[in-house]
Amino acid sequence: MISKRTRTAIVKELRSNKLATVGTVFILCMLFVGMFAPVLAPHDPTTQDSSQTHQPPAFMGGEEETTELVDGEIQTVTEDNSGSLTHPLGTDANGRDVLSRAIYGARTSLLVALTAMMASLVVGTTVGMAAGYFGGKTDTVLMRFVDIVLAFPALLITLAMIGVIGPLTVSIPDPWVASGLVSDRPTHMVFPVTVTAAIAAVIWVWIARVARGEAISAKNEEYVTAARTMGRSDFGIIRKHVLPNSITPILVLATIQVASIIIIESSLSFLGFAGTNLSWGYDIAQGRDYLGTSWWLSTIPGLFIVIAVVGINLFGDLLRDALDPGIDRGEI
Repeated sequence: MISKRTRTAIVKELRSNKLATVGTVFILCMLFVGMFAPVLAPHDPTTQDSSQTHQPPAFMGGEEETTELVDGEIQTVTEDNSGSLTHPLGTDANGRDVLSRAIYGARTSLLVALTAMMASLVVGTTVGMAAGYFGGKTDTVLMRFVDIVLAFPALLITLAMIGVIGPLTVSIPDPWVASGLVSDRPTHMVFPVTVTAAIAAVIWVWIARVARGEAISAKNEEYVTAARTMGRSDFGIIRKHVLPNSITPILVLATIQVASIIIIESSLSFLGFAGTNLSWGYDIAQGRDYLGTSWWLSTIPGLFIVIAVVGINLFGDLLRDALDPGIDRGEI
């Protein structure tokens, strides 16, 4: 549970920091879109319509003149390529609704990001706490392994893991469709297991480094010495004293790293390793060949990525400023 003092600090920071408020609104909107994707999407994102390909966003486009060879003569043909409210953000090369695909892409990116971050938090915090608290050989072995992982680019490690493990996916029934509340939408969500595991495998090391530093600082405090004198076990000291007093910077870093995970997931999707075609990165890759004529195919999912990343970073700054009592108070 969040303490009353923490809630008060966050609310105060929201009221005084307009950018933090904007970031929080961005995140809440993205979470809302991801959770209610089947309800909010105007069309099935997988349905193709060859008669509606490359339709521009609403209130854009217009009549276009093209030349065709008819019965040996070159004739000018006028076609109406205006956007419509039926497809507010246009359609792609296969006639699929761009807005619906962007909404479902938010679900994929957020699900991967939150799952990977939770796994990274558990592993990274455990390793960092153990290394920092016990020190000695335990610290040396664990942190040298962390250094090895950090020596390689994150994208390179994830690609190597995907190559070894393969594109494993899990099909999860969509609760909105399964309950009968929504019809004519994909019945299952494809969760990219390999991508999520690969991302978590490179993100946890950053959590571990921060957790180690906080554990080293906390283990020398008087309350830890008192608990050790009273005969409390090392595990009990870490759980009751060291971890609670180290959790703030860990949570702040974890929040900011969610943005990195979204970028990595989008990059892997762009390269074709997502395991699902309902992803922002996948749609950007599909639209790159049409940037000169159908710019919205790549631009729309790209804007969704920007909004999500900016919102998460601004919210991370909010948590840092709200939870660190020394910031802007002349105590640092």
